[in-house]
Amino acid sequence: MECLCLIWALEKLHHYLCGSVFEVITDCNAVKLLLNRKTPNRNMLIWQIAIQEYRGNMTIVHKSGNTHKYSDGLSRWALPNTPGNPAYDPRIEEPQIPIEGIKITDMGTEFFEEARESYKKDDNCHIITALLDKDCKYSALANSLDYIWKTSYDNGKFDLFDGIIYHRSKHTCVIFLCSRMLINTILLDCMITFILDICLKTEKWKE
Repeated sequence: MECLCLIWALEKLHHYLCGSVFEVITDCNAVKLLLNRKTPNRNMLIWQIAIQEYRGNMTIVHKSGNTHKYSDGLSRWALPNTPGNPAYDPRIEEPQIPIEGIKITDMGTEFFEEARESYKKDDNCHIITALLDKDCKYSALANSLDYIWKTSYDNGKFDLFDGIIYHRSKHTCVIFLCSRMLINTILLDCMITFILDICLKTEKWKE
């Protein structure tokens, strides 16, 4: 399926990629071996032929899934059920309603800079940051984590985006803070928001 996705993407972006040198980053070994596999099956052979024009310009880079989780958000976005979709099914007539959600924060850049600096003072945070870094080659570092941290790491609960650690649960992803001052800042901000919300509702009720 990943190979088919690559073929579909190359067809869609052909006018932009033709003649350009570019990289395809994937966590699927089958895609990485697609160009140079010597004994492909029927489907792989068809796909190999389809991408021959990009040989020499396209480099397929393998990136382990543990450091490639931010791409999940792209793959989870449902494509419209139209003929241009490789998974098009004419029997499906119900419209697909996308789930639209966005989280906005009014925290300044100083807040996130301080969060990054605080990770350096905490052993577990420092190790997690190193493990999730794209250039990390020392997976044995995970053995230095405390038991609870290592369990979460082994279960793929941690993500690193823009130097900030996030912890994933069933359906949520929250920023991880280890600085008491930053935690107090968040609590104070929530308290002020709550008080203002109560005041506004009271004023509206009086009117």
